[in-house]
Amino acid sequence: MTMTAAPLPSPADDSRAKRNVAVLVAAQALLGAQMPMIFTIGGLAGQSLATNVCLATLPISLIVLGSMLTATPISAIMQKWGRRAGFLIGSAGGAAGGLIGAYGLYLGSFPIFLLGSFLTGIYMSAQGFYRFAAADTASEAFRPKAISYVMAGGLISAVIGPQLVKATSQAFVVPFMGTYLAVIAINVIGSLLFFFIDIPKPEAPAADAPKGRTRWELITTPRIAVAVICAMVSYALMNLVMTSTPLAVVGCGYTEGDAADVVTSHVLAMFAPSFFTGHLIARFGVEKIVATGLVILAGAGAVALQGVDIGNFFIALILLGLGWNFGFIGATTMLAGAHEPHERGRMQGLNDLLVFGGVTVASLASGGLMNCSGGSPIEGWTAVNLAMGPFLVLAGGALIWLVLRPKEA
Repeated sequence: MTMTAAPLPSPADDSRAKRNVAVLVAAQALLGAQMPMIFTIGGLAGQSLATNVCLATLPISLIVLGSMLTATPISAIMQKWGRRAGFLIGSAGGAAGGLIGAYGLYLGSFPIFLLGSFLTGIYMSAQGFYRFAAADTASEAFRPKAISYVMAGGLISAVIGPQLVKATSQAFVVPFMGTYLAVIAINVIGSLLFFFIDIPKPEAPAADAPKGRTRWELITTPRIAVAVICAMVSYALMNLVMTSTPLAVVGCGYTEGDAADVVTSHVLAMFAPSFFTGHLIARFGVEKIVATGLVILAGAGAVALQGVDIGNFFIALILLGLGWNFGFIGATTMLAGAHEPHERGRMQGLNDLLVFGGVTVASLASGGLMNCSGGSPIEGWTAVNLAMGPFLVLAGGALIWLVLRPKEA
């Protein structure tokens, strides 16, 4: 049976798409600020609450686990009730996570703090769909640019988030509690943006409408499989290294402010290239951009292994962000063009389930590698960066296989 996709808008009809992109850019900038905030202090707060330092990054892992477990339900909600409903649920989860996280810090309770982290994952899951929402009303020509522009909104969040950490982390007697209270305000204010979004709810399928491929058929489609692998590796390795970075920076004798500055440079590098990533994909092809991203990620690990001067941290984390940008946006674009519109909810939920499953494992491994491999922060940091190698080989091999295999008719 031949499946016919719903026609995409022509480039002349992209006015609605551009409006939606503007709203999503603003959401990425404001609401997205909570992620660098929490990733900057989550491990440090966990280290102060946990009885075992090997569990210092468990709060970050719980965020990613929450994102992984809620990706499929949120995708299904968006498929049935529209993007706005899913995004509002995400903001509510972020606010609840900030509230419970602050309460856990106030009580000095690691389990309650972990519960707040898990709920924060609801926001992280919803944020992951901003990039897909950007493509919903866009023409085929505008689609990669729309995805890139929305990701570029993170450039502002990269500045706002760490600066809010500096302003709020020691604002109360209880360290870091002020940051989690700021997260609540960000979610309440930012959620208002979604009332300006204009993405039609998906039409209920007719009885004779094509059902689309099963999840197994989708994930075993070569182009989809490689897109998911490259997205998983790009995101998981970025998270593996970024999660350990504040612990490594402070452990090597630098300050929390230095750690926040390194994270700022990293998040800027994650999102600044998004202004031109879509143009590069359109010009050179998505496979070449994903491959470039994997090579840059390898370069980040190589720089980190050269030493622990503050300059090494800055350069390695900048390269890590740039590699993630090319690898993840490229893989997202590859995936967005490899499934039919009526398969959107099924495939996008499955993709984020797998991607954030990999990120969960990476963030769990990050704390163990950093704090429990070797007897010093330098040895732990070395272990974290060496762990990148096998996964880069996996993603690179999958991409080469896709490029070299015979094209389907």
